[in-house]
Amino acid sequence: MGRTSDARERLMQAAGELWHTRSYGDVGVSEICDRAGVQKGSFYHFFPSKRDLALAVIDETWRRVGEGEAAAILTGSGAPLERVLRYLERGLEEQVRMREATGATPGCPFGNLLVETANVDEVLRKRLDRLFDDWTALMRRALDDAVAAGDLPEVDTGQAARALLAYVEGLSVLVKAKHDPRAVADLIPPAIRLAGGDPAAVRAATARA
Repeated sequence: MGRTSDARERLMQAAGELWHTRSYGDVGVSEICDRAGVQKGSFYHFFPSKRDLALAVIDETWRRVGEGEAAAILTGSGAPLERVLRYLERGLEEQVRMREATGATPGCPFGNLLVETANVDEVLRKRLDRLFDDWTALMRRALDDAVAAGDLPEVDTGQAARALLAYVEGLSVLVKAKHDPRAVADLIPPAIRLAGGDPAAVRAATARA
């Protein structure tokens, strides 16, 4: 069975990787256990159901890539709009890395799961809806900073943040369609226009700093 002490974490990691590169419906408990090196009976010691595992994977993935990586960029140092561009570029770089490592163009793990389960699992839909609200709030903090710095006009930053998130999710779909993350690289800078900013001016100001 492997080391019991980290069996739960290995199950979560295996499920997250398999679901992201394939699909939630395509990968069952037995395959997850095989990938994690955990006996199926032990799976149910940690998770009463596949859904409970999915909720745990969502929480852990958001803790790592949202509260960790995204927050560090969007609320970190640098000009606010440059932070937004840097965050979007970082996401594209991660897609390139995953394609090179796995051969898959997985897109967004949260968007993928939401599209697949929204009409059949209300519990997962509600959890992912809250996650998207949290994601929007992170983007809004950067846009609020941009307004305060005079880099954006007085816009509805909540609406602009929602538009940016919708744009990001749209890009993740195009990445999957093209099977090449680099095919949408030219669409990253125009994202700033959704918030009323000028991407060329952002980069020019950053280069002078």
